[in-house]
Amino acid sequence: MKKNIIIMGLLFMTLKGFAQADSTTFKGHLYNNEYEVYIDMNFYKNDILVPHQEIFGKIAGFFGDIHDGRKWLFTSAKIVNKKNAQIEIINDYGSEDLEATLTCNPDGTYTLTQGKGSTIKIVRNRKWVKIPKILVFKKTR
Repeated sequence: MKKNIIIMGLLFMTLKGFAQADSTTFKGHLYNNEYEVYIDMNFYKNDILVPHQEIFGKIAGFFGDIHDGRKWLFTSAKIVNKKNAQIEIINDYGSEDLEATLTCNPDGTYTLTQGKGSTIKIVRNRKWVKIPKILVFKKTR
């Protein structure tokens, strides 16, 4: 009898641990070294405020550049399964938009794949630079 209770308790704790790990997959800060860009996100609570652009209110997240204050805002983020999320993105002027997929890879990295719509652009040396359609990020926090 004691054995069954212990096994049930361990099973419950294991299942609870899996549920908690899943609630952080699409929450946190991602960074790409090559382009020096990042993503801040919380697709569970949609409670991210864009620094110095709080007028947009709380959103699912944003794509930013460490050298420039312009942001690409995640207006909608839907978690499709444990490893994929569909995102609708607009620039902070509202003039360009696109759909994208964010995938959590088995090695712990994330892949942002731009789909239908505009292409994400950043400024380097006073010129617009297009971000590749597929970009890999590492989770930093």
